[in-house]
Amino acid sequence: MLGTLQATWQPYVLRFKRPSGTSRGILTERKTWFLKLTEIGNPNPERTGIGECAPLPGLSIDDRPNFESRIADVCREIDNYLSDLKASLRDYPSIRFGLETALRDLENEGKRLLFPSPFVDSGRPIPINGLIWMGTPEFMRRQIKEKLASGFTCLKMKIGALDFETELNLLRDIRREYPPAEIELRVDANGAFDPDTAPEKLARLAELEIHSIEQPIPPGRPERMAEICENSPLPIALDEELIGISDEKEKHTLLATIRPQYIILKPTLVGGFAGAREWIAIAEKHNIGWWVTSALESNIGLNAIAQWTATLGDTMTHGLGTGQLYLNNIPSPLTIDSGKLYYKPQSEWDLSVLEVSS
Repeated sequence: MLGTLQATWQPYVLRFKRPSGTSRGILTERKTWFLKLTEIGNPNPERTGIGECAPLPGLSIDDRPNFESRIADVCREIDNYLSDLKASLRDYPSIRFGLETALRDLENEGKRLLFPSPFVDSGRPIPINGLIWMGTPEFMRRQIKEKLASGFTCLKMKIGALDFETELNLLRDIRREYPPAEIELRVDANGAFDPDTAPEKLARLAELEIHSIEQPIPPGRPERMAEICENSPLPIALDEELIGISDEKEKHTLLATIRPQYIILKPTLVGGFAGAREWIAIAEKHNIGWWVTSALESNIGLNAIAQWTATLGDTMTHGLGTGQLYLNNIPSPLTIDSGKLYYKPQSEWDLSVLEVSS
């Protein structure tokens, strides 16, 4: 049982090793915020719970000018917010995720061991996809070669920034050498396709035996998305479509209307672990598959998402490989080997970089 809590917060800027292209532009850095919980009067300075609040610019519903003031308010009134996380942080899913994580960490002695499972207890890895960022064809081919050489058997390629024929040729290159039994290919359009021409593009992608496509058209047109899902020869996964929906009834309505083959769960964007669990329960009622993806968090957030994912049972290959993107990430026991994410406790956490930046 925890005593009286004190909360503090701290901004931190993560710097990419190399510029990373998305449908929303080129990323060179990514700002995040760490929320820390301690017990007032606890003599153990190591017992601090830490969580990450990392809204994605231009995508998260809590990407707002008043974001820092809301974190400050949460820290000042921590007991009020903890009394009803869902209602108090309905419109701030990334803060809800950070607070959930910090509280869970504090309850487990501040050791960053949040969810017991074979992932942390006995070294059982989580299969993950290799992410291919948008860029020039040469840059994307280089990434593909690097991922395949390092042992990935599932690649996810972001598409929609280049000419579609160029993107198809990149995928064809992979398929010529690696059949579906050897390499699973996923693509992520981030809503880049025009709703009128999307069916034709999906048909051409299906010829390459693509596993699935994330968010082919922009969110907010559920009836049109439903038509596309019903007629597509290629399985469709909803991603951005889920953002901003926190009411359980609305979630049921959305999935019952669109009936996608999959949904993508990013706890930072969909209301933390509680919000993601609610989406999973509803999806399974509709026989819709799912997997979990990180949203460019540091290793603090990625660790929480990975440990939680490991408790969900064997589902699919997840999108949890973003921890290697940064020059100044938080040193942690998370490592990637042959397309799998491992938690190796012999490598310790090092939070000293946070102390230096504060």
